[in-house]
Amino acid sequence: MTSLRELYPIPDIDPCWTVPQNFEASFDWEYDDGRKQMMHLYQKGKDMQWDALDRIDWSLELDPENPMELPDELSGIYHTPVWAKFNDKEKAEFRQHMQSWTMSQFMQGEQAALICAAKIVQQVPDLDAKFYASTQVMDEARHVEAYKKYLGVMGVAYPMTKPLQTLVDQALRDSRWDMTYLAMQVVIEGLALAAFGNIRDISKNQLSQQVNAYVMEDESRHVAFGRLTLKEYYPQLTQKERDEREEFLVEACYHMRDRFEARELYEHLDLPVDEVVEAQKHSEFQRHFRTMLFQRIVPIVRDIGLWSDKIQAAYAEMGVIGYADTDYNELSANDEKRAEEFDEINKQKRQDYVEEVAALGASGIAAAE
Repeated sequence: MTSLRELYPIPDIDPCWTVPQNFEASFDWEYDDGRKQMMHLYQKGKDMQWDALDRIDWSLELDPENPMELPDELSGIYHTPVWAKFNDKEKAEFRQHMQSWTMSQFMQGEQAALICAAKIVQQVPDLDAKFYASTQVMDEARHVEAYKKYLGVMGVAYPMTKPLQTLVDQALRDSRWDMTYLAMQVVIEGLALAAFGNIRDISKNQLSQQVNAYVMEDESRHVAFGRLTLKEYYPQLTQKERDEREEFLVEACYHMRDRFEARELYEHLDLPVDEVVEAQKHSEFQRHFRTMLFQRIVPIVRDIGLWSDKIQAAYAEMGVIGYADTDYNELSANDEKRAEEFDEINKQKRQDYVEEVAALGASGIAAAE
């Protein structure tokens, strides 16, 4: 069986990455009933487990020249001289690699979330939070499995970007349990939800839509988990501790905004990297995309109480302060609704197949008689 690592077009990537850990594992001897909201979230996490092999319709095909069936206008280089010089073959190669790079970052982020969720299980002091985080560990494993299988179909995969690797490294090395929440549950997964939603809603390929819709259904709960825990914990911090977390948060948001520059992709395709990255910054779609990424992060940050002048100034500079009033619960409800819609599509498809086979069998019997 081919390893996904073998699909990397970039040579000399280490087969694994290790991050030294230095934190205390916490045991909760209370064994109480837990917080009502947290236990509700835990029950929901148990009830909504699913199998990536069964729920997703893997019989759906991908067009090798445009796997996600995305419009070229969404590319950051569409209106540049670089794109104008491409012939049809080069355009097809760019689409395949650009879309594979995007899905690879989703997969790499999900493995990071898997490891961070396992760390949260060990670190967080309350048993009810450990309960929910344990369901997230299973969720993240399933997400890695789904994206791994999807990338195997695409035939190309890319390693984790440096900005994402930097943030994950910081989250894993920090000995304070809430910093892992802040980095993963709020920033990385909040941004990922927006990126997943972009594919789910714009892609015309149903396999791409399904994979992202089902992952989003889980991720909405994960962000809610971080929101609930940090909203209760952060009022207990000293001003110095709050300042430290806000400084980290601002830096993390800039890191995540810049993770979509895709420099390693352009280097592999032998494109003028600086020219392409600069062109992206002036692309109308890319400008919208870079702000839309914070649609889920900003209201959560406000809700957990990290809403100082420094945070607001940073979000204003990024052009995302307007998302502060976004109704996150409404977005989460829509994520569940969209996943249910794909369930209905797949259910109807299976039913139509059974009826078709039954009709063929009946016609065969009739012919024999």
